[in-house]
Amino acid sequence: MDHRPHPLVVQPGEAATVSLADGTFELLVDGGAVSASRLTLAAGADGAPPHHHQRSHEVFYVLGGTMLFRLGDELVTVTQGGVVIVPPGLTHVFGAAEGETADVYVVLSPGIERFGYFERLAAISRGEAEFASLIPEQERYDVHFDDVPAWRHVA
Repeated sequence: MDHRPHPLVVQPGEAATVSLADGTFELLVDGGAVSASRLTLAAGADGAPPHHHQRSHEVFYVLGGTMLFRLGDELVTVTQGGVVIVPPGLTHVFGAAEGETADVYVVLSPGIERFGYFERLAAISRGEAEFASLIPEQERYDVHFDDVPAWRHVA
C-alpha cells in the first residue's frame, strides 16, 4: 500500500458548478485539509447569510471586482488582490459592493464537506427551497447562522 501523500488536482471544467439567482459557485474541493470554492456575484449581490464557523478559518481572495464584508461590527471594502481571513467564531457576511460585480476564491481550513450546503443555498436563492431547511444542518456544515439585519450598514 502506498502511504505517500497524494496531491489533489482539479483541472478547469472538472469542478461542479451551482447557479445562484445572482451568481455562481464553482465547487472545487470538498472537505479534507481544505474546502475551496470560487464565487462570482452580480453587482450588489449578497454572497451568504450572516454566519460564523466554529471549527474553520475562512479565507477570501478577491480575484476581481469589489467585495463588501461585515466582520463582526466592522464594514470592510476589499478590491482585487485583497485577502480576508475570518477566524472561527467571528460573525461575518459578504457580497459584491453596490454597483460592483465580484469574483472571489474562498477556502475553509480545516475543510468541511459543504457541497450539500452550497447546493441548498443555491436552491434557496432561486426560490426553490426555504431558508428554514438549512437550520437543522448548521452543525453538519459548520455554518451557524446569526441575526444581522441590514448587514451592509453599521449604526
